[in-house]
Amino acid sequence: MNKLTDTFSLSNGVEVPCVGYGTYLTPNGEVAKNSVMLALEAGYRHIDTAFAYGNETAVGEGIKASGISRDKIFITTKHWVTMRGYEKASEAIDISLKNLGVDYLDLYLIHWPCVEKVSPEWKEINASTWKAFEEAYKNGKIRAIGVSNFQKKHYDALAERCEILPMVNQIEFHPGYTQPETVAYSQEKGMLVQSFSPLGCGAVLGDETLAAIAKKYNKSVAQICLRFVLQSGLNVLTKSVTPERIIENTKIFDFELTAEDMAVISAMPELGFTGWLPENAPADAIV
Repeated sequence: MNKLTDTFSLSNGVEVPCVGYGTYLTPNGEVAKNSVMLALEAGYRHIDTAFAYGNETAVGEGIKASGISRDKIFITTKHWVTMRGYEKASEAIDISLKNLGVDYLDLYLIHWPCVEKVSPEWKEINASTWKAFEEAYKNGKIRAIGVSNFQKKHYDALAERCEILPMVNQIEFHPGYTQPETVAYSQEKGMLVQSFSPLGCGAVLGDETLAAIAKKYNKSVAQICLRFVLQSGLNVLTKSVTPERIIENTKIFDFELTAEDMAVISAMPELGFTGWLPENAPADAIV
């Protein structure tokens, strides 16, 4: 990856810009609208939001206010757990389209899988939800469909019951928490893996190992983390509402981490893990 608009190709041929601008915890209203505008002005062309973030409307307003044509911007949003099942999921898709003020989504994800502790029928519930995704995909409302926070057992159960396989798995991935088994399995199944929380919710920024590596390259720890994700073969989603950092996070294409430094970062002990897994994620775990 040599520039911000370089892309990953999904299994259906859709191209995804390699760096996305995330909007988790960005308040709906002027903050979200302006930060999205700033990100697009800085060169981002991939915007990631979710119904549960509560800011789809402002994100859509920022996209529109940017003046950049819709077909130049890749928009991702996510289905929330309160809208599981075919009928509710179909409604959720239309709600997100309306909130964002667009005619189609580039990528739509199941935010969290239904799990056994929620319902003994979790496999069927996920499959019913996915049926709505497949229908919207066939009807042109969505260009690509995928999942988030899915592990092997959740994917396998869905794959047995679906017609169109997921094209993306968005998971927590950063120095100190790399989920190698889930990454490898997702890639084996033809999914692009996206990294949310690439800075470990900020926990990695004070790490001495990363600080030493950053000094070596004359880069910030954040830039090292983002570069690490890209060189690991993942699509990375950055997040900041600070103009300087929004720009700083794009400056990751003028250097490359050595194999040795990649290995050092990969071997770091657990750091910055949210603790959120499908089986134990709290109700407010909306990342």
